[in-house]
Amino acid sequence: MYFVSIADLCAAARTPVAFLNFIPLDIFRKNLYNRGITNQLDAWLTFLSLDDPEWIVKLIQSHHEFKPLYNEVYAICRNTEQIMGTFSEELKILDKNTVQLMIDEMQDEIDSQKNTIDSQKNTIDSQKMLLDQKEAEIARLQKLLKDPKHL
Repeated sequence: MYFVSIADLCAAARTPVAFLNFIPLDIFRKNLYNRGITNQLDAWLTFLSLDDPEWIVKLIQSHHEFKPLYNEVYAICRNTEQIMGTFSEELKILDKNTVQLMIDEMQDEIDSQKNTIDSQKNTIDSQKMLLDQKEAEIARLQKLLKDPKHL
């Protein structure tokens, strides 16, 4: 089910918006088949929700301002090579940005790991110093135990 905001339609039709509401397009289409295009709002909803050639002709015949819009849509559809090229270019940019993001994330992880390693090295160095001091103290005490004169 598709919804169109009345605010969007009123903005497109340059009509002030008194309230915001949503119109289920499938219900609109059922009503349209029964009563036809009766006003500007129906025209915009028809333009946005139907691609049946019969209804497009009815819309253009009753509301001539939609013909340039359909011509533009038709031109876009006919020029699929350009659209695919644009799409392809966008994918290349997206891929490039994705790769750059992955590189940045990996670099952040590498930097974080490097900081962790540096911190661990500092801890090891300080523990090694403490161990050397303890070993020196043990050696001194053992020397004192072996030589009773110094007691």
